[in-house]
Amino acid sequence: MEHIHKEEKITKKKINQSGCCSAHEDHGHSDEDGHDHDHDHSHDAEGGILKMFLPAIISFILLLIGIALDHYFPQNWFTGYVRIGWYVVAYLPVGLPVLKEAYESIMKGDVFSEFFLMCIATIGAFAIGEYPEGVAVMLFYTIGENFQGLAVSRAKSNIKSLLDQRPDEVNVLQNNIATKVKAADVSIGSIIQLKAGEKLGLDGELLSDTASFNTAALTGESKPDTKVKGEAVLAGMINGNTIALVKVTKVYNDSKLSKILEMVQNATTKKAPAELFIRKFAKIYTPIVVYLAIAICVVPMLFVDNYVFNQWLYRALVFLVISCPCALVISIPLGYFGGIGAASKNGILFKGSNFLDSISTIQNVVMDKTGTMTEGVFKVQEVIISEDFNKEEILKFVNVLESQSTHPVATAIHNHVGEIDASIELKNVEEISGHGLKAEINGKELHVGNFKLMDKFNINYDIDPNEVVYTTIAIAYDKKFAGYLTIADEIKADAQEAVNKLKALGVKVTMLSGDKSNVVQFVANKLGIANAFGDLLPEDKVSKLNEIKAKNETVAFVGDGVNDAPVIALSTVGIAMGGLGSDATIETADIVIQDDKPSKIAMAINIGKQTKKIVWQNITLAFVVKAFVLILGAGGLATMWEAVFADVGVALLAILNAVRIQKMKF
Repeated sequence: MEHIHKEEKITKKKINQSGCCSAHEDHGHSDEDGHDHDHDHSHDAEGGILKMFLPAIISFILLLIGIALDHYFPQNWFTGYVRIGWYVVAYLPVGLPVLKEAYESIMKGDVFSEFFLMCIATIGAFAIGEYPEGVAVMLFYTIGENFQGLAVSRAKSNIKSLLDQRPDEVNVLQNNIATKVKAADVSIGSIIQLKAGEKLGLDGELLSDTASFNTAALTGESKPDTKVKGEAVLAGMINGNTIALVKVTKVYNDSKLSKILEMVQNATTKKAPAELFIRKFAKIYTPIVVYLAIAICVVPMLFVDNYVFNQWLYRALVFLVISCPCALVISIPLGYFGGIGAASKNGILFKGSNFLDSISTIQNVVMDKTGTMTEGVFKVQEVIISEDFNKEEILKFVNVLESQSTHPVATAIHNHVGEIDASIELKNVEEISGHGLKAEINGKELHVGNFKLMDKFNINYDIDPNEVVYTTIAIAYDKKFAGYLTIADEIKADAQEAVNKLKALGVKVTMLSGDKSNVVQFVANKLGIANAFGDLLPEDKVSKLNEIKAKNETVAFVGDGVNDAPVIALSTVGIAMGGLGSDATIETADIVIQDDKPSKIAMAINIGKQTKKIVWQNITLAFVVKAFVLILGAGGLATMWEAVFADVGVALLAILNAVRIQKMKF
């Protein structure tokens, strides 16, 4: 898919604006600071692990040989310029990229970058004859960057593979022959042949007379939508029972799913408060440690007897290596990347690390009913047929008559009854708008529809339709009331689990719905939800949400339809149920649950809590170790090797801790 690669190139610089150091990064301006670096740690990971680590491997081998020749197998020839040249060659594979980045940063006015610190420290080590230490500092710095790149790349690939659900190929009619064509190559005006059960890959206009589409995730409606010729159909809709023809109106890049992918690629521009603080802290911290390093080298000249420049320069260089803010700055972004990656593996999309923070403190979850806690697909619930009639015969009659309709109710009845009895002959079939269907079978009238249909034809019935919780299909045969079917969208298999988990986390659950109140209360009672309200318009949902917010409590709203967008926007955290939900809902929501499972709501909260825990572990580790070794370095008690651990070692530990969250089971 060529366009995906183009999108990646365009957005590459936006993906990991972590503010941490990288030996292979692009520079640009971020929205937050006005003068910051965009860091792409995943760039080289895509070229293969061996290629990424090859410079470090070469340097490592040359460094080991040099140390061996220095201490274990001394050779007469390994002295003077030969020895210096050997370590210079060992330094160049890992040092040149960093030297280049330092130069480019200085040219752009950013003198006190991590690259600058590394260059001063390593070149200074060479200047005072500490060649192995100079190579080691740059080598382990590069290894740390590479591991960081792998961690970020892994999180990104999880998110991308989750979201890129668009069909790769579509069947395009060419000279009345269906030919498979890459969806990215299909132009506006092309005709797509969509088979039953296929997902539409491009937005378009329906050319067939009628077609039924499963649009639950796109519109928030609880039943499939029957489209007629000329109506718009969108990428992500799933075709029903017949072949449909669609004329393409938008190219692949402009489809709904492409926009979702683009939003994900820009997810990390939304930073968590802790992440923003560390980035600003590093901008102040780095210049300070540079000046302190200069002071460590020069000031003792005024107070120390037997002052030796090389000795104090070495201490200053050690101080510089220790103080490099790499571990501090990467510990937080990688923690959040780990959280976002773990969530994506479990079918949950966070649009920014700030939402991981927000959801970890949620006190209330307010949810829609249809499509969120229920399947959004009609199924027959009950069959009540009078003893005066043959139940099996009546159901066969109803099945044959409903086969004349494309309404989702007809599909539900067909799925329940089974194959249509071809021996049954219908006559004078008539569809009565807003009421139902009428026909003659064996010379007798059959009426199937709502109770308005019964009233219209003066057919008496002995039940109160208002007492029935579900949608009711009344049946009359030979002008006598035969009984009724109830049809509803079933409660999702994990809905009860979702409510139980939320309660276990101490989160209060509320259900708001536009469906009739008795249906909402029925579902709420089944799931054990105490607060449930039905017959609500979108503005009523907003009012209910504001009542909760007025208590100064955090609230997450979960919905899937266009009418949920306003209330999602008002919530502390907005969650869209369905990866292919309506444009407005997807764009407004902060979190998207791709597989429609409500149990993922509690999982998202748990991931947020675990991510925050790991981030603070990393912050504490980085601060404590660096502070301790900085003191040792200033006092001359730490060498370059301890400095390398304080910088790269802590960074690697932070990376491993961040990656750990992706291995957790939630």
